Amino acid sequence: FRTEWPRLVATLVRDVGDLGIAEDAAQDAFIEASTRWPTDGVPDRPGAWLVTTGRRKAIDQIRRMRRFEDRLPALADRTTISSESTASPDIGLDIDLDGEQALDDQLALLVGCCHPALAPEAQVALTLRIVAGLSTPQIARAFLVSEETMTRRLTRAKAKIRAARIPFEPPDMNTLAERIGAVCEVISSIFTEGHASATDTALIRGDLCEEAIWLAHLLSKLAPTDPEVAGLHALLLLTDARRSSRLDRHGSPILLADQDRSLWDQPMIARGLAELARAHSYQRGGTFQFQAAIAALHATAPTFEATDWPAVLRLYDVLLQRQPSALVALNRAIAVDRVHGPAAALAALDAIPHADDLTGALDDYVYFHTARSDVLARLGRLDAADAALELAIRCSTNESERSFLRRRRQDLNEVGPSRRARRSSDSAG
Repeated sequence: FRTEWPRLVATLVRDVGDLGIAEDAAQDAFIEASTRWPTDGVPDRPGAWLVTTGRRKAIDQIRRMRRFEDRLPALADRTTISSESTASPDIGLDIDLDGEQALDDQLALLVGCCHPALAPEAQVALTLRIVAGLSTPQIARAFLVSEETMTRRLTRAKAKIRAARIPFEPPDMNTLAERIGAVCEVISSIFTEGHASATDTALIRGDLCEEAIWLAHLLSKLAPTDPEVAGLHALLLLTDARRSSRLDRHGSPILLADQDRSLWDQPMIARGLAELARAHSYQRGGTFQFQAAIAALHATAPTFEATDWPAVLRLYDVLLQRQPSALVALNRAIAVDRVHGPAAALAALDAIPHADDLTGALDDYVYFHTARSDVLARLGRLDAADAALELAIRCSTNESERSFLRRRRQDLNEVGPSRRARRSSDSAG
């Protein structure tokens, strides 16, 4: 299913010109395979079997929809079986599922799902549904909405596609250049929700991380010479390689400094480094490549202390010039802390809300307040650190994360009185 679903839907979209019919026909083809193959045996070329069966299912639908009758002759020419016949395991063996046309069809499907006429949340939902093949209940659970809400969201998106006549055609170079960034952002959004879920009780959603990595891998095959696609793929691999060390047995976060690096997935890190090297070989820098380079420095450092923090800071300086966002400035401030100390980091953090040239706001961003709390505590400003942690708890939407922050606040309050008493005694002496 993982291998054949995007190929099948992409081929059927090209054949019938309608996303809804293509998706329904693909589903019907898999349903028939699930009943036929256990008894008849798996065909030599499952993908070809599915395409031929899907075309037959599409013919059945189109015959019931007069507005698509003009497509019947061309579609019927592509399959030799009638809608009443039973597909045999040997049909359609002349179908090329790995050639240039098949790759173009899949690229058209992925780019079409990220059309700018669609809202960002619709782009994400459609990509997960149409390209990755997740069910509507799965997508609804991933983003903590009801199945009915997600069904309506997908239905509206498909209606928008039909009304706006959004094409699912192989993009020309200009269209691909314009749209590839949006496709990367959609995949990145899926990974972000999996890496640090804002909507699920679990902080990490491994299923979404894996879907995003698979989509990035697919995109890297469809656009093999785009350095930012390779950079995105590298970033996701290098980041997800740490997954097994990021939570304790209770599901609470483990900070990067405290993670057991022996648990990191070394083969995945090697794949990420190879993708990053491929991206750099094109000598056209981009934001995902710089983020991946930072992730590579973390992934290859033997210890937290041995991380090349000056290099991390230099990369964030370059990234901030290219992507002047409050989030990048926050991450840069954390690197400033490691290189120049907590006082410099606090100055960098407190400057972010007042910077007119940065996009985005961090007032409600949990990690902004946790970063401030950490540097304030190390500067001995315990009351301010406690207040920052309180804000972080209010901003968090994840119960596991809130529990972790409450424990940090409790630890801070337990240490606080002894430090205050010690400072008072020192002053008196």
